[in-house]
Amino acid sequence: MFETLLGKTVLVTGASAGIGAATATEFVKATNGNIKLILGARRVSKLEELADGLKKLYPSVQIYVGQLDVSEVSKIDQFFAQLPAQYSEIDVLINNSGKALGQEKVGDIDPTDIATVFDTNVLGLIAMTQIVLKGMKKRNRGDIVQLGSIAGRWTYAGGSIYCSSKAALKSFTEAMRKELTSTKIRVIEVAPGNTKTEFALVRFKGDADRASQVYEGVDTLLPQDVAELIVFACSRRETAVIAESIIMSTNQAGPQDLYRKQ
Repeated sequence: MFETLLGKTVLVTGASAGIGAATATEFVKATNGNIKLILGARRVSKLEELADGLKKLYPSVQIYVGQLDVSEVSKIDQFFAQLPAQYSEIDVLINNSGKALGQEKVGDIDPTDIATVFDTNVLGLIAMTQIVLKGMKKRNRGDIVQLGSIAGRWTYAGGSIYCSSKAALKSFTEAMRKELTSTKIRVIEVAPGNTKTEFALVRFKGDADRASQVYEGVDTLLPQDVAELIVFACSRRETAVIAESIIMSTNQAGPQDLYRKQ
């Protein structure tokens, strides 16, 4: 099923934990280590732990680890400039980095939080895409996977900034897909619902009690659920694209339509 992925070079942003780490792991498992990974995140020590663990299980896998904070858009070029030659032709880009900060209502939102969310979820994603797409156009092949969110489709009170950032991602992705229909480059958006990761802890700025309440009484998605969908989409025949996918736990039908056990 995954023969089409063998030998490819896959770049995953935000790969130090959660969906990013699970996606990197799933690509390696699917190819039995016959793949090259470029892992980028702010926490390099976490990336190194992930890489070491994967290499022990799959000695043939090739992994490059580099520090990358996509919210620092002016520094993204440096990340690519440092890539070894054998990783220069990127076949698959997984734009996984993303965050939400706080749940303040409009009028009370910290301008710094607004800038950080848009720098990460929109401007950083666009910058990563533009750089990688240049090479894909030259080779006339490649997959660009954007990690969206159900919040980009259905809004909720307290989510104005996060929801609008993910809606911007969706619009950017749709327009790019239309621009690339004459090529063999596939543009894929995967939009998860409630997934148990560090997302809530980051959103509530380290408040573990508040973050844990997000998942109370809920059988959430796990990062692996999303990772499996991403790898499946990237393994299809090059003439087929799973353009958009929404994945939620069976007890969810929207951002606030979530059944909680009593």
